[in-house]
Amino acid sequence: MDLIKMARELGKAIQASEEYKHLVTAKEANDGDEELQDMIKEFNLIRMNLSTEMQMKEQNADKIQELDQKLKETYTAVMGRPTMLDFNEAKQNIDALMNEITGILMLCVNGEDPDTCEVQPAGCSGSCSSCSGCH
Repeated sequence: MDLIKMARELGKAIQASEEYKHLVTAKEANDGDEELQDMIKEFNLIRMNLSTEMQMKEQNADKIQELDQKLKETYTAVMGRPTMLDFNEAKQNIDALMNEITGILMLCVNGEDPDTCEVQPAGCSGSCSSCSGCH
């Protein structure tokens, strides 16, 4: 089996994984959440208004502060929405899976044993003596 064909098979396996299925379901829920979509539109409008206000020669500091506060509040509301929370969790899970897969492949390219190589957490030097702990 050639490597490209194997990569395509890996792609199919990723798409069959629970992590991927959860991401797709969470994205669909986000897209179907009309209140969330309205909040995102509001966020983008506020951001655009803030940007316009900040580019004016004679800036109104009070208006900029007000728009900035509204932008932060809207962002917090968007990110706290249950469908968005679920989507972000699903995205983190698929990202972690892909980082591990990519890490294993890179270790193999560098000569490690494919059956036993382990991906180290980000920032890990591999030396436990100089580490403050993984957990």
